[in-house]
Amino acid sequence: MMPSIRQAVSFARCLAGVLLAALAAGHAAAQDVVSNFASGPGNGVYAFASTTPKTLPDLMKGGAGAEAVNIRGHLFLPPGDGAKLPAVVLLHGSGGVYDALLNYWPKQFNAAGMAVFVLDMFGPRGVQSTAEDQSSVPFVADVADSFAALRLLATHPRIDPKRIALMGFSRGGSATLRANVTRIIAAQRLPDGLRYAAFIPTYAGGCVGVFRLVVRSGVFTPAPMLFIHGDADDYTPIGPCLDYADKIGRAGTPVQFVTLAGARHKFDADDQRRHQMRNAVRIRPDCTVETDIDTLTAHDGATGARLQGPAYRDALKACQAVGATVEGSTKARDQATQAALAFLKKVFGL
Repeated sequence: MMPSIRQAVSFARCLAGVLLAALAAGHAAAQDVVSNFASGPGNGVYAFASTTPKTLPDLMKGGAGAEAVNIRGHLFLPPGDGAKLPAVVLLHGSGGVYDALLNYWPKQFNAAGMAVFVLDMFGPRGVQSTAEDQSSVPFVADVADSFAALRLLATHPRIDPKRIALMGFSRGGSATLRANVTRIIAAQRLPDGLRYAAFIPTYAGGCVGVFRLVVRSGVFTPAPMLFIHGDADDYTPIGPCLDYADKIGRAGTPVQFVTLAGARHKFDADDQRRHQMRNAVRIRPDCTVETDIDTLTAHDGATGARLQGPAYRDALKACQAVGATVEGSTKARDQATQAALAFLKKVFGL
């Protein structure tokens, strides 16, 4: 009996799925997982070990009990083999790795004598397109990945482990903020006092809601921070970040804030067109939910009341809104680049 058209289509789809899975498996097998950079590898894509903690308390366990995963990093080294180089680790946002992360930013930092390590935190975990739900990767996993990258990069003979900075965009900006938190760093058990030297949260998503930590003296380390944000950003509005940066600065961390006039979310993208993201879920700028890193509990920042159970769920629901805009801007990107380079050259002593 001849198969029906529906059966034939079903079989073809199944065969295609098997072939794609085989290709993916072959690629994974072909890409060796590196445990260190002691051999001094050059430019390329490298798989390395990290973990996937699911919650903030899990992150505070330093990877213990979290699912192991191999993520990827794109290494860009400037020419030469002389003195040790400073380096910048770049963290993408909810859209995953985009062109500017692999082209524009590495070129700018390499030209200034800095190595660059761009992380892909989504692809190795099965999120292959921006249509996927980013919540399938826990936000705290980004932080774990940032520390795994720091450990690896510090073993490269061309890189100075005391001069490595972290720069994150949007969701990656949230991870960048958390990577400068004293208790989170201590929980990672980094070798030989290894730390990030500086932090650049760029249109960061961690300035409001549960990602925002209660700020008091000692919550953030003394490592300097540079916030870069557009004042026309309606995805992660600038207001909460201005307030958060001010609080962090007054608590003892050196903070600079660069406001880009007229710049929208993802201003560093190559695409200069304005895109309306009608289904994008964002946190309202008037959200008062925040988290105490010492107790790992949520609070109402306006009243100080602890939020738990139905009150916590209701508060989170009230904080959500839908719809946002993204738009690349050459002018804003150039301004952000100048600010980031000036900041890092001062931190790195260049």
